[in-house]
Amino acid sequence: MRHRWTSASTRAHWISVSLVACLTQGLCAQNLDRSVLPIREPAPPVYSELDARNAKAPGRWDVKAPEGAPNVVVVLIDDIGFGHSSAFGGPCVMPTLEKLANNGLKYNRFHTTALCSPTRTALLTGYNHHSNNAGAIMEVATAFPGNTGVRPQSITPMAEVLRLNGYSTSAWGKYHETPPWEVSLSGPFDRWQTRSGFDEFYGFIGGETNQWDPMIVHGTASMRKPADQEDYHFTTDMTTRAIAWMKSQQSLTPDKPFFMYFATGATHAPHHAPKEWIEKYKGKFDKGWDELRNETLAKQIELGVVPKGTKLAPKPEAIKDWKDLSDDEKRLFARQMEVFAGFASHTDHEVGRLVQGIADLGELDNTLIIYVVGDNGASAEGGMLGMFNEGTYFNGVAESTEFMLGKIDQWGGPECFNHFAAG
Repeated sequence: MRHRWTSASTRAHWISVSLVACLTQGLCAQNLDRSVLPIREPAPPVYSELDARNAKAPGRWDVKAPEGAPNVVVVLIDDIGFGHSSAFGGPCVMPTLEKLANNGLKYNRFHTTALCSPTRTALLTGYNHHSNNAGAIMEVATAFPGNTGVRPQSITPMAEVLRLNGYSTSAWGKYHETPPWEVSLSGPFDRWQTRSGFDEFYGFIGGETNQWDPMIVHGTASMRKPADQEDYHFTTDMTTRAIAWMKSQQSLTPDKPFFMYFATGATHAPHHAPKEWIEKYKGKFDKGWDELRNETLAKQIELGVVPKGTKLAPKPEAIKDWKDLSDDEKRLFARQMEVFAGFASHTDHEVGRLVQGIADLGELDNTLIIYVVGDNGASAEGGMLGMFNEGTYFNGVAESTEFMLGKIDQWGGPECFNHFAAG
């Protein structure tokens, strides 16, 4: 199979079904019975020769992927709208996504569950989210079937299918599929990444983390960022480590394909981005959300993302017209969006480093890249004003426009845990 540049945008869910089906077709072409996993080891030969000098040992048996089997990289962006990325007509400049889309296939239907955990567990298994007992995010699981938060033993994740067919597998970034009562170092680890088909994991468990000082898990061990790294950012860190793993894997086993699940914390809150990326958008959103909606739709029609004649859905009444906002509100909301856009562009830059790493290894022509933007649409927990500290939302404490404006220069930096307004 040759390499394919492939991208997708918010809303086609069963990528994993067709991906596994496609790869398994090639896998089944070998002389192994791959219909049951793990693949059964052949019975050892029976020897009648009594003289060891005349006995011939059989060849070493192991499971290998078929010759030429492609590497597979699934990039998953978090909490981003259908009209956010430049590849789909939006204001967030994402050149890596554009390049992949322009050189491959671009999809405009990705059916999500509108929540992190259910969408992700369906993507990673190819099964309906309720079949995975993920009717909602893991944190609100119940004892009722379809919502227990515990993936049943009858479902085998895609990564495990590929691992048992001769792939090296790794997961990077966000993993929101482990029940919260199982995330301590006491386990059980059955729903952790390294028992869900991944040989290697480096990231965080749960819905979000501080990008400047994340709660990192490597395998099943907790760790913190390097103490001496002042310019640390988690997306950069996970990308650097993913590239290093890929180089080692290809150096040690160049004939063995790899599957990589690259799920960034971006653009889920907190919207944390290096200041130079935020400043690229200075003044870009002063026109407001009403004008931007119209511009985005016009661009989507021009790109063919949506058909001619497409009309905007009515705006929710709770979201005011931009012209009716105060000057302070306009300044605050525009800055919130500058930070979000900077976060998106920085993330796409890091995905570009990953793609370049594959190219540097000479593996790009044999790699299937699926860039999913994203697991659901943009998140609205910010309410009508946004928030400097997302913890206030979870504790029912309202933040005022005046309070947030007083900290506007800190937005996106390590002093905040920010989210933008729903508009």
